[in-house]
Amino acid sequence: MAGLHCVSSCVYNPKQFSNTSISCTSSRALVKPITTLKPLSFTTNISGSFFSKGNSFSMMAAERPTRRGFVVVCDAVAPGKKADSAAKRARQAEKRRVYNKGKKSEMKTRMKKVFEALDGLKKKSDAESDEIITIEKLIAEAYSAIDKAVKAGSLHRNTGANRKSRLARRKKAIEILRGWYTPAAPDATVAA
Repeated sequence: MAGLHCVSSCVYNPKQFSNTSISCTSSRALVKPITTLKPLSFTTNISGSFFSKGNSFSMMAAERPTRRGFVVVCDAVAPGKKADSAAKRARQAEKRRVYNKGKKSEMKTRMKKVFEALDGLKKKSDAESDEIITIEKLIAEAYSAIDKAVKAGSLHRNTGANRKSRLARRKKAIEILRGWYTPAAPDATVAA
């Protein structure tokens, strides 16, 4: 009796095997006695019929003599290269990653320039209210970069809104600190 052991998957073909027990590492192992074994002729049928969905596997088979006969051991080895669709997906993902990285990098750079300008204005002792105009131009550029990243799909729209809100709050905090802006007091009068 010969034993056939496939590492990655099991195949049972009654026309080819007649005195073989098939054992497998998976729980779906088929074990059935059969009478004759044609040496290594099963590999072409396995690769031709079982792996016909585009997955190509190379079969390595070896016969080892034992006291009671031969043991045939075959291992299905996955190929080293990716399938064509997987390679295409990898190329597309890399292209998108580089594109998105550029959009996000531009947005972060614009925001950083705004924050640095606001910090400089905050530390400046003799700051004028006209200096906020240059910062507003930087904020407009940052808003544009954020909107472009959202439009391209590199950034979620809610994240873009949060980033724009952060810029506006920081600007307003500086204006309140300098006294250039006074927030409106809530109405205390209630109509009775």
